[in-house]
Amino acid sequence: MKIKYSATVLIIFVFLAGVWSSCSKDDYYTDGGLAEAVFPGTIMDYLDSKPVEFDTIAEIIRLAGLEEKFKKEEMTFFAPRDEDVKDLIGTFEEGGLNRDLYYLGLDTIENLADVEPYIWEQFLLRHVFRGKTKLEDYTQIDFSLMNIYGGENYISQAETICNIGVVFNDAEGEGSSLKYMGYRQLYISYIPDPAFPDSFRSFPVASSDIQPSNGVVHVIDYTEGEFGFSHSEVRNDVIESKR
Repeated sequence: MKIKYSATVLIIFVFLAGVWSSCSKDDYYTDGGLAEAVFPGTIMDYLDSKPVEFDTIAEIIRLAGLEEKFKKEEMTFFAPRDEDVKDLIGTFEEGGLNRDLYYLGLDTIENLADVEPYIWEQFLLRHVFRGKTKLEDYTQIDFSLMNIYGGENYISQAETICNIGVVFNDAEGEGSSLKYMGYRQLYISYIPDPAFPDSFRSFPVASSDIQPSNGVVHVIDYTEGEFGFSHSEVRNDVIESKR
C-alpha cells in the first residue's frame, strides 16, 4: 500500500511539473519574459542601487541637473552603462575623446564635471522617452524585412528620432526551426538624420522591463552601446565647447 501511494504521488508530481513547464514556455513565447522586475523606488534610486553599472550615469544625471526629473517624471529610459562613457572619454593610449583633445591642444577630461552640463543633458535625453513602455508594448522588427516588420519611430526628450522594435528570434528544434517563435529581444536604433530614415545604428537591449515607481528602464548592451548613440557626435560637441 505504501509503495502504491508513493507511485501515485510521483505520477501526479510529474504531471503537474509538465503542465507547469508547458505554461511557462507559453508565457515566455507570448510576452517575452518570465517575470516582471519591479523595483521599489524611483529610476534614480534604481541607478544608485547599481553602482557597478550606473554610478557614472547617475553622476552625469546630477551634473546635467536632471536628478529631480529621474525621480518624479514618468518616463522610459534606455539606460547606457558606465562602460559606454568610459569608452567615449578613453585615455591617450586607448584613443577616444581625450586623445582628440590632447592633439588639438585642448584641456583633457579628468572628471565628468570637465564637460559642460548642457552637453551631458542633451545627449542623455536621447535615451529618455515620455511615458511607460514595456517590451510587450513595442511592435515587431525584422531587420531583413523592414517593409513588413519595421518597428516604430519615437521622438526622444532630446527631440531626436529612434526606431524601437522587438526582434522575434526563431526557435531552433531538431533539424528545423520555428519562425519568430524564439526569445524576444528589444532593439533601439538611433536615426542621425530624419531625411535618411533608413540610415540608422541599432543597439540591443540586454535587460528589459525593469520597473521602478516612475517608469521603465531598458538597459542597453554595453558591449555594443554608445552614450548618446553616437560617440562621434558627443566628441564634436565637447571639442567645440573647449575651443
